[in-house]
Amino acid sequence: MGRSRRDRELPLEPEVAVRASLAVLFLLLAPPAPAQESAAPAAPREKRRLTLEDVIGPGRRVSFSGTPPAVRWADDGALIVGRGRDARRIDPHTGEERAEPSSGDGEAAERAERPDRTRPGRRSGGRAPAGGELAENSPDGKWVAFVKAGNLCLRSSEGGEEQPLTKDGGDEVLNGKLDWVYQEEVYGRGSWRAHWWSPDSKRIAFLRLDVKDEPKYPIVDLREAAPRTVEQRFPKPGEPNATVRLGVASVPAGTVRWIDLSEFPEDALVVRVGWTKDGAALQFMVQDRIQTWLAFCEADPATGAARRLIHEITESWVPRSEPPRWLEDGSFLWLSERTGFQHVYHYDRDGTLRRAVTSGEWQVRDIVRVDEEGGRLWFTGTRDGVVDQHCYQVRLDGTGLARITEEPGWHEISFNKKGDLLIDRWSSCSTPPRARLLDADGKKLRELGETSIPALETYAFTTREPLRIPTRSGVVLDGSLLKPPHFDPEKRHPVWLPTYSGPDAPSVRNRWDGSAWDQFLAHQGFLVLQVNVRSASGRGHKDTSVCYRRLGVPELEDLEDAVAWLVQNPWADAKRVGITGWSYGGFMAAYALTHSKAFRLGIAGAGVYDWRLYDTIYTERYMGLPSDNQSGYDVTSCVLGAKNLSGHLLLLHGTDDDNVHLQNLIQLVHALQKAEKTFEMMIYPGSGHGIQGAEQNRHRQRLAWEAMRRHLLE
Repeated sequence: MGRSRRDRELPLEPEVAVRASLAVLFLLLAPPAPAQESAAPAAPREKRRLTLEDVIGPGRRVSFSGTPPAVRWADDGALIVGRGRDARRIDPHTGEERAEPSSGDGEAAERAERPDRTRPGRRSGGRAPAGGELAENSPDGKWVAFVKAGNLCLRSSEGGEEQPLTKDGGDEVLNGKLDWVYQEEVYGRGSWRAHWWSPDSKRIAFLRLDVKDEPKYPIVDLREAAPRTVEQRFPKPGEPNATVRLGVASVPAGTVRWIDLSEFPEDALVVRVGWTKDGAALQFMVQDRIQTWLAFCEADPATGAARRLIHEITESWVPRSEPPRWLEDGSFLWLSERTGFQHVYHYDRDGTLRRAVTSGEWQVRDIVRVDEEGGRLWFTGTRDGVVDQHCYQVRLDGTGLARITEEPGWHEISFNKKGDLLIDRWSSCSTPPRARLLDADGKKLRELGETSIPALETYAFTTREPLRIPTRSGVVLDGSLLKPPHFDPEKRHPVWLPTYSGPDAPSVRNRWDGSAWDQFLAHQGFLVLQVNVRSASGRGHKDTSVCYRRLGVPELEDLEDAVAWLVQNPWADAKRVGITGWSYGGFMAAYALTHSKAFRLGIAGAGVYDWRLYDTIYTERYMGLPSDNQSGYDVTSCVLGAKNLSGHLLLLHGTDDDNVHLQNLIQLVHALQKAEKTFEMMIYPGSGHGIQGAEQNRHRQRLAWEAMRRHLLE
């Protein structure tokens, strides 16, 4: 597809162009002024408008993200500030500085220094022998466990013979390795490992997945003369999942003991596995297939006997809990959304509840640090606003709750090993990321760095305005609005609504957003609107669960209400509103165009256009089984709603998408054709769930821009 001149460089506003021309003429004709100490200061330079090439061109693109300050804790308690040769070591107490010549990759070290709270206790992987994968070193460094041909194996870290700990592995049985749906929806995309060393290196816990009944889905690559087909095991709602067993292998003997899961249904999900700090007990979490309850259990690894410690249940689905935070006295801290809001609970070793440490209609997001001797814990949460993230401290008895971060915005905290000092990395919609040093009570000790964004000196930039949007449900939604630079309220502007809107996935946060694409759209006259629908608000399970058994329905209501509220302003054009999204957002864009008349254009990427086509664990969590909720699956279907298409729809999809299969696109396209609807579509050969390669991504963005220009600007 050729590019028009308008693609390459959009003209300046008329008045800006006139000023620029006069300025050039003046410089050419006027004699140079004599140097004078009292000369008047030069007039401020008019900042440039972004062009399409500035933000998607193959050369150096404009970025408003900048490079956040690199700050991390050294092992000896010093602060390392800066990167590479510019790094310096700072004594956090005295402020004394010196060069840090051997700092290495500061960014990588900074990332490694932050704990991965979704996978606690994770160790660096080992090296698997030829044909092996998912290697993991034992804590004492003497052994490496790995998976080979579907079997869990063991070998000395010094080399030698491989010892298979299981012998029934293969294409249909996976020992120590997850199948596709478990890694995607339970343990985290790309995390295929399903074996865990005990802290004393004497045992390895592992999952055994029997996948023989899982249906296969063909992914066909048609780019070559001879098509290549990959068969992916992908259970869809109502179809069989893998059956799962939990085993413990002794080291080095290799004897396997199976944990007793007989009290649970055969199709139950094992969603977390870990060990106590001393390795004496194995702990795991189990959910029913559609995830209406969660059991936190522990087992004796020597006998396999298991017992429940906690049983969580709600009227919808139960979100997976993070692993417990074990304390030295044997008790533990547990995060639960049982009240509709996630809070911290303190339990005895046997599962007896001591107390709720926090409570209220707000959420604890993450436990940052526990000081058992002092009886305090620090956590991030939403007590002072859900679009912000602050750090708080509270005593373990639930008293003394106090906020320790000051400025409104998004704060991420990193304590030193001693726990008396912390790095506060924060930003807001109007403040680029910066870092500072605080004491444990929040007293500011020193600034550590701020983000430099050179593009702000050259290009016009507008910050997002926070919005509070009333809805028909009576709930007020958080939103944001990006207006054009030099906004003229006498003009009517098109509205562009990028969205995701998936459960508990807010897109509006009070932190720096350096999206050059959104700035480009604002420069072209768009009002860029974002909104956290109720189920994606981040407020808590009480709001998230409004989408239960009817994905898309309440989300669309909230998006419609946000648009209707905005276009009450004379400068927002109700007749020129567009919506876009990818994955769940692609579903929402297509759902809006097939179930609403509020949108003139929708650009939908890689969407689930009928929830019967997606995977079991994600879909059944929110929708239940198709056999129990046929009306819910019907009302959420873009395919069934295709006959009601309103506005212009552009569909985008990668042919090799192993997450949201191309089948979604084909079924929606077929339904639109049968309904004799006009639409556009573009497929990207070889691309997966995300578009692969710079060329295809530029093509996608140009195509989207052409659709926006044609349907919302002309």
